[in-house]
Amino acid sequence: MKKSLITLLGILILTSSGVIASDLVIESKTQTFNEEDSKIKFSGDVKVSVDDLRVEGSSADVSVVNGTKLDTATFYDKPYAYEIKKNKKREVKANILKLSLISKTIRAEGDSQSVVFEGKKPIAVINADVQEYNTKTGTMTATGAVTILYKEIETFSDKAILTTAKNGDLKNIELIGHAKVKEQNNETSADEFFYDSATKFLVAKGNTTTNVRMENGEILTLKSARQEFQQESNEFNASGNVKVWYQDYHAEGPKISIYPDKETKKPNEVYFVGRSSITQGMRTIYADKIRMILKPKDFHAEGNTRTVIKNVGDSGSDDEEITLGL
Repeated sequence: MKKSLITLLGILILTSSGVIASDLVIESKTQTFNEEDSKIKFSGDVKVSVDDLRVEGSSADVSVVNGTKLDTATFYDKPYAYEIKKNKKREVKANILKLSLISKTIRAEGDSQSVVFEGKKPIAVINADVQEYNTKTGTMTATGAVTILYKEIETFSDKAILTTAKNGDLKNIELIGHAKVKEQNNETSADEFFYDSATKFLVAKGNTTTNVRMENGEILTLKSARQEFQQESNEFNASGNVKVWYQDYHAEGPKISIYPDKETKKPNEVYFVGRSSITQGMRTIYADKIRMILKPKDFHAEGNTRTVIKNVGDSGSDDEEITLGL
């Protein structure tokens, strides 16, 4: 799941660093200028072009600074913005769109939606209360009930920040607040996700929970304070009060590393480091190191091992004990 998310999020920025760099052209049925509020107002089939960016709406205004300098173009009544480059089309819809000609930002407010097309097929959709694009820094910030959809991948968060390089390639992405990533039957939730494309490293922090559906249909559940995924090596690490559930296994420890099965690519070998425990039925084994295998199911404990078996010989009577008769 994480590898797919990492590969596909780079296409979600609406604009590149070159947008709003030259002439602003506005066409409409009527244009008026009010010197008192320093705004040029447009109404009736408003069409705006700035480099590769186009905006269409029924009404708009442009604020004027110092009598001559244009500042912000604001479009009302659910305008529509789009950009077409080669075979890709990016579009934004919202209740209000604001284009700042000074700060080089595009802000979509109210039921905002960004869609990326390849040809006529939509391949990515972002929904949020507000989306803002800073074309100087290549940063898109979405806030308020943020959802990102790409094919079978869905993300949910209170806030999302995507940063791109000048060529449009993804640099990093953050999902902040009640964040969740879903792909088919797999799901991970955390307070925050962060991905760095240079290192291909994904981190989930704060109340992290991952549920993975295995080949046999069983669910592997992992909870911890922090979870890390290295894309190139396909390795997974977790730390901070780690807890793992699988079938009748329940294991706990301070830190784990998980390695996938070579064929299924699903998690298969779980290594606990530090004083850990694994429970199966009434038996709990404590050790400094534990290796848990999911298929075929097995485990190996070493280092100051201690086994506790609960309720041995329980017959329901408080008078019976195991003694040497002394």
